[in-house]
Amino acid sequence: MKDPAVDEVAALLRDASRVLFITGAGISADSGMPTYRGVGGLYEDTETAHGLPIEVVLSGAQFASDPAVTWNYLLEIERACRGVAPNAGHRFIADLEREKPGTWVLTQNVDGLHRTAGSRNLVEIHGRVTDLYCVQCDYRETVRDYSHLAGLPRCPDCGGLVRPDVVLFGELLPEAAVTTLYRELDRGFDLVFSVGTSSLFPYISEPMLRARMAGKPTVEINPVETEVSDLADHVLRMGAAEALTRIRDSDHFCS
Repeated sequence: MKDPAVDEVAALLRDASRVLFITGAGISADSGMPTYRGVGGLYEDTETAHGLPIEVVLSGAQFASDPAVTWNYLLEIERACRGVAPNAGHRFIADLEREKPGTWVLTQNVDGLHRTAGSRNLVEIHGRVTDLYCVQCDYRETVRDYSHLAGLPRCPDCGGLVRPDVVLFGELLPEAAVTTLYRELDRGFDLVFSVGTSSLFPYISEPMLRARMAGKPTVEINPVETEVSDLADHVLRMGAAEALTRIRDSDHFCS
């Protein structure tokens, strides 16, 4: 069925050279990925078995004081997500990058699904859960999943504590990712999408604000209203994979 709102966004995307997709948990949820907060979340409206909010057990402070507690939930969340594959939304964005090399992704997700789908112009601002490193030596490893890990993982080289290369609550963002993000933002984008994210963090909402101030079109794809809804020129109230698939299939994108 024809949707004028989708067709309008599809035409904007067809004519844009530099495009930024800001993605959050919503796009991964369409792959069956549970989130620890929100609809379908593992810990929605509840505390963890340790009697603490998930934001506490997955914090840098908690990891520093009792890493076994943090690892308990890292392992649990990874088990729930194991085997999840990129969906049509991830694949469309990756395909678009091959057609339009000025396409970039800023993602909050640590699942690596954009990379698996083929995206390379990628800012994984919160890191990637499959990248592990030792806190005491130079040991690093990229793993397929955590099936070989149990309890409190230790470095095979020095016996030090191993952790995923992700940003826990309260930790600083990775310098290299921030540098890449602001380099590309300074170059400017013709079109900015906010896809499946509530945009609670300033560095996630800032690209939408920058585009709006520069007079560039902005699009929000989300079933519910968010912090950046007022900054969006075009709003598609639907799931990420559905919206991106409908944009891809629109005559206004293909023509």
